[in-house]
Amino acid sequence: MMRSINRTTYSLSLIDPTHYNIQMQPARVILHIDMDAFYASVEQLDFPNLKGKPVLVGGSPQQRGVVAACSYEARKFNVRSAMPMSQAIKLCPSAIMQPVRMDRYIEISRQIHNIFHQYTPDVEKLSIDEAFLDVTGCQKLFGNAESIGKQIKSDIKNTVGLTASVGIAPNKFLAKLASDLDKPDGFVVITEDNKQKILDPLPVSKIWGIGKVTNDALNRLGIQTVEQLRTTPPNTLALVFKNRVDKILKLAHGIDNRPVETYSEAKSFSAEETFAADIMDKDTLLSILHNQVEEVSQRLRAEKLQARTVTLKLRYSDFKTITRSSTLESPTNVTQLFLLEAKTLFSNWYTKSAAPLRLIGFGASGISPQGSGQMMLFNDPEQEKQKKVDNILDKIKEKFGTDSLKRGDF
Repeated sequence: MMRSINRTTYSLSLIDPTHYNIQMQPARVILHIDMDAFYASVEQLDFPNLKGKPVLVGGSPQQRGVVAACSYEARKFNVRSAMPMSQAIKLCPSAIMQPVRMDRYIEISRQIHNIFHQYTPDVEKLSIDEAFLDVTGCQKLFGNAESIGKQIKSDIKNTVGLTASVGIAPNKFLAKLASDLDKPDGFVVITEDNKQKILDPLPVSKIWGIGKVTNDALNRLGIQTVEQLRTTPPNTLALVFKNRVDKILKLAHGIDNRPVETYSEAKSFSAEETFAADIMDKDTLLSILHNQVEEVSQRLRAEKLQARTVTLKLRYSDFKTITRSSTLESPTNVTQLFLLEAKTLFSNWYTKSAAPLRLIGFGASGISPQGSGQMMLFNDPEQEKQKKVDNILDKIKEKFGTDSLKRGDF
């Protein structure tokens, strides 16, 4: 049962915004571009017989696989990303399963991001299929924001044959919200004039930082919409958000002062595998880890990035999950360096805490542009040798597939 509360109505038009510790932001024009069902759309692009059919991209249900992406045709059956593949197949028995082809997705992603950089240098890549673009200073060259957004949509369609949804707004929060309002192939513009009209009817879950638990807590207070949230007294909201009240209220008023950041230190690359049956054998686990290191390092090189921290992820049969990390002396994308670190982390764990695993994963974080910083882990000749080996293997795999050639095991 919902419990009603007494509310005092506040409005930015009636009070000083500093009542909420809100500082009005400088004028910006931000685009958020999000590819529509990216992995599944690439599969339908490369295999025309899949067009118009429910497609699930991910691991095998027999291997405890999960859905990495699903086409809009599959979403009609309430299938969602990150859902166990076995559950997805039950919901949509007619679905066609496709394996993840990361090399192909990265190839197309590079083409898409190259298009972004034709319009602005201020691109914040959020993932392989979405990014923020600050076009504030580019409008004299390419026209207003709407014109730029439409040109980018057209360029993506003509270059790679896929559709993107575009959101345009004065800040990142509203731009990302806008791109999601009319998917697929959406184009939504939020302005200072219409933002509250768009925000107010939306469920509170649309506000960043409000997950299921917080959403349920707000619902119990009778707060279900953004309008109800922003018109609730701050002292009442503090019961749920504690010291986050100001931050949440800013978003409820459509205010977000964060700039577009070209590189994000929080970004990471990872690969992991869940097993159909728990695995204890050391050689088997090392072989799987080897493949994961190869995949992550190749993805870094493909995007001209490097990483400084490596992380080993291990999940036991009882679902307890642990991680083991190490930080390199200098950032790199050289596979051999990652392999050495991964083996060290794994060996230390295996010696002290070995037990059957249901999942193993490898990740790289502390991302920076390729070539920045000092390379000191190998002497120069060895460093160059390893880079040449990586370059040759990358070209072979790009031409003949990821399974065409592999280094020797650890």
